[in-house]
Amino acid sequence: MAELKGLAGARERWVSTGGIELCVAELGDPDRPTVLLVHGYPDSKEVWSEVAERLADRFHVVLYDVRGHGRSTAPTPLRGGFTLEKLTDDFLAVADAVSPDRPVHLVGHDWGSVQSWEFATVKRTEGRIASFTSMSGPSLDHFGHWIKKRMSRPTPRRVGQLLGQGAKSWYVYMLHTPVLPELAWRGPLGKRWPKILERMEKVPAGDYPTPSLPSDAAHGAWLYRDNVRARLSRPREDAYAHAPVQLVLPLGDIFLSERLYDELELWAPGLVRRTLPAKHWVPRTRPDQLSAWISEFVLANEEREAGLPAQRTKATGKHAERFGGQLVLVTGAGSGIGRATAFAFAEAGARVVAVDRDTESAARTAEMAQLIGASQAWAETVDVTDEQAMEKLAKKVAAEYGIVDVLVNNAGIGLSGSFFDTTPEDWKKVLDVNLWGVIHGCRLFGKQMAERGQGGHIVNTASAAAFQPSKALPAYSTSKAAVLMLSECLRAELAGQGIGVSAICPGLVNTNITATARFAGVDAEEEKRRQKKSSRLYGLRNYPPEKVADAILSAVVRNQAVVPVTPEARGAHFMSRFMPKTLRAVARLEPPL
Repeated sequence: MAELKGLAGARERWVSTGGIELCVAELGDPDRPTVLLVHGYPDSKEVWSEVAERLADRFHVVLYDVRGHGRSTAPTPLRGGFTLEKLTDDFLAVADAVSPDRPVHLVGHDWGSVQSWEFATVKRTEGRIASFTSMSGPSLDHFGHWIKKRMSRPTPRRVGQLLGQGAKSWYVYMLHTPVLPELAWRGPLGKRWPKILERMEKVPAGDYPTPSLPSDAAHGAWLYRDNVRARLSRPREDAYAHAPVQLVLPLGDIFLSERLYDELELWAPGLVRRTLPAKHWVPRTRPDQLSAWISEFVLANEEREAGLPAQRTKATGKHAERFGGQLVLVTGAGSGIGRATAFAFAEAGARVVAVDRDTESAARTAEMAQLIGASQAWAETVDVTDEQAMEKLAKKVAAEYGIVDVLVNNAGIGLSGSFFDTTPEDWKKVLDVNLWGVIHGCRLFGKQMAERGQGGHIVNTASAAAFQPSKALPAYSTSKAAVLMLSECLRAELAGQGIGVSAICPGLVNTNITATARFAGVDAEEEKRRQKKSSRLYGLRNYPPEKVADAILSAVVRNQAVVPVTPEARGAHFMSRFMPKTLRAVARLEPPL
């Protein structure tokens, strides 16, 4: 078998089926579980190259050009040559050739998912599919029933859903017109398609799309013509999945509505849902995320089939659908709000990087995160005030773990004391940690998010002190007010790139920041007394950091700008907007220390 260009280290073979020669590529060890990747329209198998190379270390990975695409031959005549029945023949031929003795783990994108739904629901493929991961492509049978239900029992909401999906499906109508799609793809559209993908979907340049794109797209129009109208008008009643199904739902998909999958559990019991803040072409734009989810799902089903106890803790958090497998980095993760936030993301199944200047504390957080539900967790030791150390961390994370999806700049220190008692050294220390630590994180990890071009989210921990002046907290309040304004400015700048920015503003939260806070202008004994008293006051208030962590996850999900946490923080925020004079009067009161 020859090595295939465009897929490093891939082995090529040809599989014959119904007069068609299918070009098949294989990577990895054939003795391992087989993951079979099926591409969509107007793609060839190279759309999967980034995902395939990431999976090849753990699995036997197989890709093939669908008939009429890439290096596979096209049926003659084209009409009637792309039916779901014939595509199922192709799948079985490939599966029998590459994994004759074991079922394959099927993964489909776009039309690769559409046809894979057929494979996963027809009787003749039972026992050949170990699991199915679907993205950006519904079952035509399920789609047909979805339409019929909304037409037979119309409500304003259901009519709106029909109209919404109808608008997103404009291209389907175009592909049913005679000749024109072929002329467009073989002409100007085929030439401009790579630039369109780069501009609209942020698909990076590389070995995709391939030079065969114009003919692939022209041939692939028959996927729609041979199947869509027939199946939507007469959907099968027995289209139930006979293998476990994982659904990856890109929230920014311009072709498919989220509502299309609302009742999918009826057809695929035990469905695992994943949502991804990305657009349609996720195999090219989010290969790290997809590889993590595919690996986790495949291994879980391999263990289930072998009767082995699960080696990974299943994510059970309420946001597991949204954050499962995403890469989240939290600074100041060794204790308090940072540790609670790392645990909350871990419960949602995220991959967690716990960063703290205390090596042991970071390691404990990462270890516990893995036990709680994180698909993977790592500990990193760094001082966020050290610009060079932060640069090294950013490079290491990108190289070893991937681009961060959610960044939580949480590291901070407390400082109390009057303005004239606060020394320049005090000011420098509090600004270095509370402000410059945030600046370093936003600049380094935020830039990586922006360059990736597929969005993300930055969370900066500010404080109610950011909008609540106090005679006792001039330096601390100044640092947190700067973090709040930085967050607002960044939010405006990054909105056009799909990156959200949230400022979290807790009030009195029961963490150890009070035990380590500095008190300017007093001796060591008095400082210790004040630390103990403030810790006691915060303990009596007893607002747990876990609630702040919940607010952080909700802020990311809702893309909230400023989130006051605790009743007193919300009250101060309200007063800062509508009762500023009263808030200034409160600022003159002596703190109870």
